[in-house]
Amino acid sequence: MRFHRRQFLHLAAGAAALPAMPRSTRADAYPTRPVTMIVPYAAGGPADAIARIISEPMGKALGQSVIVENVAGAGGSVGVGRLARSDPDGYTIGIGNWGSNVANGALYKLPYDLLKDFGPVSMLPLEANLILATASLPANNLNEFIAWLKANVGKATGGTSGVGGPSHVAGLLFQQLTGIHYQLVPYRGAGPAIQDLVAGRLDTMITGPSIALPLVRDGKLKAFAVTSKTRLAVAPDIPTTDEAGAPGFYISVWHGLWVPKATSKDIVATLNSAVRKTLADASVRQKLTTLSLEIPTLDQQTPEGLYAYHKAEIEKWWPIIKAANITVE
Repeated sequence: MRFHRRQFLHLAAGAAALPAMPRSTRADAYPTRPVTMIVPYAAGGPADAIARIISEPMGKALGQSVIVENVAGAGGSVGVGRLARSDPDGYTIGIGNWGSNVANGALYKLPYDLLKDFGPVSMLPLEANLILATASLPANNLNEFIAWLKANVGKATGGTSGVGGPSHVAGLLFQQLTGIHYQLVPYRGAGPAIQDLVAGRLDTMITGPSIALPLVRDGKLKAFAVTSKTRLAVAPDIPTTDEAGAPGFYISVWHGLWVPKATSKDIVATLNSAVRKTLADASVRQKLTTLSLEIPTLDQQTPEGLYAYHKAEIEKWWPIIKAANITVE
């Protein structure tokens, strides 16, 4: 017995003397299984479109599959909450956007802090919005559309991607600008709302060209203006809001990629490298550009760049949204 005990202690001492595995070696092991990418909206919306485009090339860069999971509800806060509660091991990452990661903080009492409870990975593409109408609506430009809204107060309906989402806030700000009220109908994402707009069950919606432009080109929707200072390169025939009759009405939706707080810097660096490689890929860039998505600059594609942009957007938009007295149930 004494011999075995001495042998055990000798072996234990030898094991303790072994050098610790370098951090870089441990980081190289990540990932060893598929990574889940949470999209906080229903399938078919702009955030979902970006996720579907980047997930496969990101997976190739990581050496593991990236699986997109749609977790919709409460303007994106349900999906973001799922990310906040996930293990900080790099196997659950999340796309968020201006609505889910900026506006929601001014609209909801969230059980997480949008800046403190997440680790930024990289900014993702951004886009201006289009002021849209169902194809059968009897207006052919923005001024005619505003006149039609004035003539149909109490009857007109507008779709949104959810209470407090980008299209909801855009719709409210558009109403404030024009002085016209119409009913905003919340959906679980932009995709389902667009479907009802095409079917004529809604009259209007303000959302991104990534999902709307193909329908506009097919004659299934009308686009009256783009909510930016410049026209879209892929749709130069659509006027800006300044040109169309709603001067100063600008709103763009940017996207980002986050991980739960406490995720190691090594894992964040690995994910960031995969994102940067993906956004530099010519095929990916072509797909994003075709959808009128603007690729962020290289400095915005860093964790520090995303954090700085995110913080500045919160400081800019929270006072505006709170002043609009938007209420959510």
